[in-house]
Amino acid sequence: MTDGTLPGAPGRHLADAPEHWEVRATALPFEGKKTGVRTDDVVMPDGSVVRRDYQVHPGSVAVLALDAEDRVLVLSQYRHPVREKLWEIPAGLLDVPGENPLHAAQRELYEEAHVKAEDWRVLTDVYTTPGGSDEAVRIFLARGIGVAEGERFEVSEEEADMELARVPVDDLVRGVLAGELHNNCLVVGVLALTAARGGPGLDALRPAEAPWPARPFEA
Repeated sequence: MTDGTLPGAPGRHLADAPEHWEVRATALPFEGKKTGVRTDDVVMPDGSVVRRDYQVHPGSVAVLALDAEDRVLVLSQYRHPVREKLWEIPAGLLDVPGENPLHAAQRELYEEAHVKAEDWRVLTDVYTTPGGSDEAVRIFLARGIGVAEGERFEVSEEEADMELARVPVDDLVRGVLAGELHNNCLVVGVLALTAARGGPGLDALRPAEAPWPARPFEA
């Protein structure tokens, strides 16, 4: 499948596709500050109706910021659901419906690391846990990074205890494959970066304003 086509189906490209199964009933039994839980009664192909509960999420962005010494900007942050401090790349929610994901990524890089970048590309788009959440994340590659102008953003809560570091790409790949690094955006971002380098190259990545059907936005 080196050409991206399905075996036994010449001309059919391997790609996810939109599909909408009938929903007989829906409810939102829990709605929190940023996310909620929805319950849908969904009609299956055999005609049966089953209940599916899932997290509804506004979407997120993450930034793999790569410096001139081939190091990635990472931060350590406590994550209460897993009771661990995880090494991550800068990331954050799309706070406003229809928000431009590039603008959100630039904001997060500034707020969490006080860093700006000259070159932005889309590294990859993922659903974090599509069996239980509709969260979609766009991971950007940011290059030409430097210190941002102005005062540092005032952090609070978990972010007040963050530790920042710049780590060589090879060290992160080793940590991912050794099972020592677990944050999904870091894992996906670092491995996608490595794959892009071994393939068409970083300059062939999609532009920063590439369409994102999972979270449509205005340029």
